[in-house]
Amino acid sequence: MDRDQLIREFHEMWDAFPGMARLITSGHEILAVNDVALGRGFEPGLTCAKVGSPEMHRGCLLAKALKSGEGCFDMPNEHLVRGWAPVGGCDDVVVHFSLSL
Repeated sequence: MDRDQLIREFHEMWDAFPGMARLITSGHEILAVNDVALGRGFEPGLTCAKVGSPEMHRGCLLAKALKSGEGCFDMPNEHLVRGWAPVGGCDDVVVHFSLSL
């Protein structure tokens, strides 16, 4: 899939999401973010693991989601759900989302 089209489709689906959503490559490059993620320092072109504190990225399941081809999630605490969803047709891209409960 063309990257520009992929980014447009990400925004169509995720801009209204009430939590953070990021489109991330297997190399941890951020391709696109929704407004919530942008407000928390995530920007296209950055390496996601370098934004915020290292603790925020502990337990990252990006590699697991890409290897298995299936979405996965965790709850690092009782108030936060994080998920990684592989993008169909793109072997090296996931949507990573976080939602505070």
